[in-house]
Amino acid sequence: MSEFDKKQQRIEAFLREHQLNALLLQRATSFAWATCGAGSYINTAATNGEGSLLITPSGRYLITNNIEAPRLAQEEGLAAQGWEVRAPYWYTANEEIAKLTRGLQLGADGAFPGAVDISADLARLRMNLLPEEGERFRTLGRLCAEAMNSAARAVKPGQTEYEIAALLAQEAQRRGAQPIVDLIATDERIFKFRHPLPVDKKLEHYAMLVLCGRKWGLVCSITRFVHFGRLPDEVRRKSEAVARIDATFITATRPGQTLSGVFERAAKAYADAGFANEWQLHHQGGSVGYEPREVVATPSTHDAVAVGQAYAWNPSITGAKSEDTILVGAAENQVLTAIAGWPTLPGTVEGKTLARPAILEIT
Repeated sequence: MSEFDKKQQRIEAFLREHQLNALLLQRATSFAWATCGAGSYINTAATNGEGSLLITPSGRYLITNNIEAPRLAQEEGLAAQGWEVRAPYWYTANEEIAKLTRGLQLGADGAFPGAVDISADLARLRMNLLPEEGERFRTLGRLCAEAMNSAARAVKPGQTEYEIAALLAQEAQRRGAQPIVDLIATDERIFKFRHPLPVDKKLEHYAMLVLCGRKWGLVCSITRFVHFGRLPDEVRRKSEAVARIDATFITATRPGQTLSGVFERAAKAYADAGFANEWQLHHQGGSVGYEPREVVATPSTHDAVAVGQAYAWNPSITGAKSEDTILVGAAENQVLTAIAGWPTLPGTVEGKTLARPAILEIT
């Protein structure tokens, strides 16, 4: 059975579980998931794409307009998948959804008149990846790691954060990975802001580069640091501590464990490292797939970890952070965004050591 057919089966089971008989997928993330990687967006910052998918008892429909229909049907492969195109002219009202869902119990991945918003449950459906998605994730992880490595090693003192962001975006985009998150901070801004949009400040010694790269709808997250000159002892101590915490997160993320249980072990690792309250200053990550985080883990998130899921944990201590994307396997977890040749720190958990990224020191 193909990946597409498996997803149609999952959708049918999902509708039965929620006592619905029609499903509307408007979000670019859901569109990519249901079509095995097609892109419905034009504006990359928009939540909803320029095309929607509608599944009803009578058929599967692509709802769009005459501008987008040819590309979606041909280049994105929806015609080959058997979607029936409903595409009125762009200047007319699109009433196809109302016509096709009249009298049906409709669920949607967001707000839509007359529909039940089941976006949270759909996120959990998306996060359980099929083997084909896992293979695409491996490719994307490699591309994002290569982009980060090239950009980080090209960073120089005197560059502005805008210039560093441009380096990172270029390296991602030239590999076919969209940089949907491109955060840069230098020097004191690393200590002030957890989500630093780049500004015109010039790098002196210390730079943080954060990338969420998207391809086929999937999203990989990775963070790396570069320091010019001797690394301050305080930053080194925090970096070593956050490596152990990250290793705890990754080691604990195994099939059958709950996210609240994983979170509890990591919170203890924060305390054992002498930074008990730092986890409260920023979310710690969670499951990933077609969003940078499908489900953000909290102390009360009881979702269970399963084989085939992907996670991006991002523990941070003010001035230091560790972040990679992992894929949960039956025997072990695979770090998808590992960079060959990047310096590492030993994250030792219960007698086992997991290499976590260190700060790249250039002296």
